[in-house]
Amino acid sequence: MAVWGVGLSAWLLLHVLRQVYCEYGMVHVLSERGSSKGKDYCILFNSQWAHLPHDLGKASLLQLQDQTASVLCSPTDVPDGGFNNQIPMVMRGNCTFYEKVRLAQINGARGLLIVSRERLVPPGGNRSQYEEIDIPVALISYTDLLDIGKSFGSSVKGAMYAPNEPVLDYNMVIIFVMAVGTVAIGGYWAGSRDVKKRYMKHKRDDGAEKHDDETVDVTPIMICIFVVMCCSMLVLLYFFYDHLVYVIIGIFCLAASIGLYSCLSPFVRRFPLGKCRIPDNNLPYFHKRPQVRMLLLAVFCISVSIVWGIFRNEDQWAWVLQDTLGIAFCLYMLKTIRLPTFKGCTLLLLVLFVYDVFFVFITPFLTKTGESIMVEVAAGPSHSTTHEKLPMVLKVPRLNSSPLALCDRPFSLLGFGDILVPGLLVAYCHRFDIQVQSSRVYFVACTIAYGIGLLVTFVALALMQMGQPALLYLVPCTLLTSFVVALWRKELAMFWTGSGFAVNTSLI
Repeated sequence: MAVWGVGLSAWLLLHVLRQVYCEYGMVHVLSERGSSKGKDYCILFNSQWAHLPHDLGKASLLQLQDQTASVLCSPTDVPDGGFNNQIPMVMRGNCTFYEKVRLAQINGARGLLIVSRERLVPPGGNRSQYEEIDIPVALISYTDLLDIGKSFGSSVKGAMYAPNEPVLDYNMVIIFVMAVGTVAIGGYWAGSRDVKKRYMKHKRDDGAEKHDDETVDVTPIMICIFVVMCCSMLVLLYFFYDHLVYVIIGIFCLAASIGLYSCLSPFVRRFPLGKCRIPDNNLPYFHKRPQVRMLLLAVFCISVSIVWGIFRNEDQWAWVLQDTLGIAFCLYMLKTIRLPTFKGCTLLLLVLFVYDVFFVFITPFLTKTGESIMVEVAAGPSHSTTHEKLPMVLKVPRLNSSPLALCDRPFSLLGFGDILVPGLLVAYCHRFDIQVQSSRVYFVACTIAYGIGLLVTFVALALMQMGQPALLYLVPCTLLTSFVVALWRKELAMFWTGSGFAVNTSLI
């Protein structure tokens, strides 16, 4: 434990030091004519050169002078008259940041923006150079420079500032509602459906087509194989992200369309229209003569997945489709995968608990860059040339304006595993409630515990300001709550083995 604590403290200290030397900020750009609304652009700065004000109202609004025809590496690059009370924008070039900012400062500049066509890196220097310079220097992307020219023309003013990051973004409320709602609905649906399938025989007027989907009982061997596959896939994604990400996107499209079909089919079957079947044929699947309404539903679900696949990088609205498909996928998995005992639930949750903690907290000590494999893969590696993101997350855009949201993380994420893994326990609790006729006390308690665990995750995220392994908090909350309820009701033996089945149809 002591080694773990020291190692974790050292890693957090390293993280804090990186933030000191590399900070995100904003440059608020306005047209000098005052005819257009201002816009914020991302900048990367080093506060050791000079601090930026946290409030836009306290930042100096100065003329931005486009000097991108030069790199400002020698006095000959300085225009006649210098940079009197201006912020020149120059290309990066081959000289040091210190040479650039020194030339800018002695020629009257009040700041310096270095335009980079490559990935932004913090402008570094040494202690004596930091002490000599008293104007801010920051990097801005070439893409943003082009957008400034397109949006505001050549005569623009800008103010550089670095507002404080909010402790928590309001989008956490949306993520909380989606996650808890999915776990509650999926757990309730899975438990009720499992009991109905075993003990209630309903007459069906449309034959074999209306059969229930098969469930899969998870065994300890399957859990071990699953975890090994998860570890292998995560490591492969870390090293071969640009190739495998498209495989994951394709799998998600297929699985999400199946999940959406599974979620919508009970509602479509209630419609009185479209009950007629297609004619006899020898085509795969169609030879079963599905109903027209179910065929149209399948086309709709596939179309939704295809639309998301084509427009998945549209940040304005594609996240809504991704979350819809993701929730449908999670509900389908909760309905299909069944843990038959609390012993199996405990094994799965504890193994994945260790998996989550290892790949978030331990792998930074094993990678050359000191980055967490889990965080790198979930957010998309910084060295990726595709700029694709894994779709196996719920994502909601940040609602607060902040440098981090503008520059690096415009979305808050919650992985599907943080919904599915505790959700399987919630589903088991609901099945057991029906078995022992307990008025859903296990189901309600476990769902509330999941919500509390998620809130604790958000608090840890706010305090540590870094990605958190949600299962670190969700697993203890849900497992311990279920265990305590079973112990309190003196049903721990039955709860552990899943025995004592007695159907109470009033609870279904």
